[in-house]
Amino acid sequence: MVEQLAVNQLVVGSSPTPGATKNSITTIFFYLFQTMKHKLYTINAFSDSAEGGNPAGVLLNADKLSDTEMLRIANKVGFSETAFVMDSDAADYKIKFFTPNSEVDLCGHATISVFSILIHHNIIKHGNFSIETNIGVLEVNISSTGVVFMDQAMPTYYETIDKGEIAESLNICSELISSKLPIQIVSTGLRDVFIPLKSLNDLNNLNPDFRKILQISKRLNVTGYHVFVPSSDSRVTANCRNFAPLYDINEESATGSASGALACYMFHHRLLDDSDLNNLVFNQGVSMNRPSIINVKLDTFNNQITRVRVGGKCSNINLLEI
Repeated sequence: MVEQLAVNQLVVGSSPTPGATKNSITTIFFYLFQTMKHKLYTINAFSDSAEGGNPAGVLLNADKLSDTEMLRIANKVGFSETAFVMDSDAADYKIKFFTPNSEVDLCGHATISVFSILIHHNIIKHGNFSIETNIGVLEVNISSTGVVFMDQAMPTYYETIDKGEIAESLNICSELISSKLPIQIVSTGLRDVFIPLKSLNDLNNLNPDFRKILQISKRLNVTGYHVFVPSSDSRVTANCRNFAPLYDINEESATGSASGALACYMFHHRLLDDSDLNNLVFNQGVSMNRPSIINVKLDTFNNQITRVRVGGKCSNINLLEI
């Protein structure tokens, strides 16, 4: 009774009742946070239809939320990532990204979603912007047609991985993995394992062992697997699937961070036409019935990558109170 009375008094700006203890005050603030409503937008990134793309949560004006509160909200939303937008002294905005079970340093589709929301509400217009993230300050460009591109970090190429264990975790024989390309860890902000398969049919029929992928991802200190097949269609660079059970994301329908790193992997292993590096297209999410299109641009000089940009369109904006 004392705690409930104290809550009512705090709501109207009064002091707690004299009988309220330190523990009851803690309970009060926990109760207030639990009952507080936050306006959160949901949006599908890397798609121009409600059926496709990767849904993200976006919460603006998140400056007063703690990391614990952000994680609780992200867990409740349940999307692969939720973005929390704050003021920044180093950039135009600061963005923190949370999966349902932990914070991640960067998320491509959630970044695209943030700026699509800002455009939708006429908070910003087309032009160049900067964001502060856990991996540093990155640039974002919005075209006059509303397509959002974000910069990623320069690629880092790490060790190659033996086929046997990877094939076992994907429940396939190792012969289905390309013998011409390595399984390799690459990062443009997040470390992922890139796994080239021989055929699109094999990619679509994958039925992975997520427990094994989780264990391998943890041991290799990677976000997850990005499995792909280079496309024979001149309009598409590669078809992909992404598995990240370590972060409670068994499969993701569009992964911007991994798409940028895959473009770098393909450039590094001479799979790309140098004349078309600003028009790379990656398909993902087909096996989930959420087809997604991720665009990537690579700038190069003297056969070295000098800039990596990932972008696309968003659709289906909704507002929730959570």
